[in-house]
Amino acid sequence: MFNASETIAMQVAAVEQWHKSDYLNSCSGWLEIACQQHRYNYDLWHQEDIARSPDVSDGEIATVKRAIDKLNQQRNDWIEKLDDWLTAYLEEKQIALQANATQNSETPGSMIDRLSIIAIRIYHLDEQLDRPDIDDAHRDKVLTRSAICRVQQSELGQCLDTAIKEILSGAKRHRTYRQFKMYNDPSLNPYLYRRQSNAAKRAC
Repeated sequence: MFNASETIAMQVAAVEQWHKSDYLNSCSGWLEIACQQHRYNYDLWHQEDIARSPDVSDGEIATVKRAIDKLNQQRNDWIEKLDDWLTAYLEEKQIALQANATQNSETPGSMIDRLSIIAIRIYHLDEQLDRPDIDDAHRDKVLTRSAICRVQQSELGQCLDTAIKEILSGAKRHRTYRQFKMYNDPSLNPYLYRRQSNAAKRAC
């Protein structure tokens, strides 16, 4: 049910298809959530590309920055959804913790988020190889980085499988770590709530 190779295969297929048209998320359960989380990373990546373009106007940058903030919030929300799904599964199956159970610093949801970014990075590195204007030095640099990313993808996938196996056996504790992003909350972002307070005072 929780398989890193299936997760990676979905991420690779989705990022390739999204660049052509659209990818039908026909997955269910864990993979359905992972696919949606992957989409937020995909959209975030391309907004970041726009933000770094020297040809974009200040007004466009402001629009892109707001889109980046929203997508980053959604990305983190869906990492938590992945971990919440696993929590619910553990409760449903009544999986008991072993007496000496320990806890990883990184949750399965966070690992899937990292795998998502790696899949997107590999796609864009490989895309560089199709450019007609690159020289051998650029090609070698891209090939080296792509190879390293694939090793990281494989190793992180193995880590995910191990973590899931240990969690399902009760050897590892599992907890959803809440991000509690403050910048998007008008009641927690000092700039926003002070601005609202000042506006209210001026209106009196």
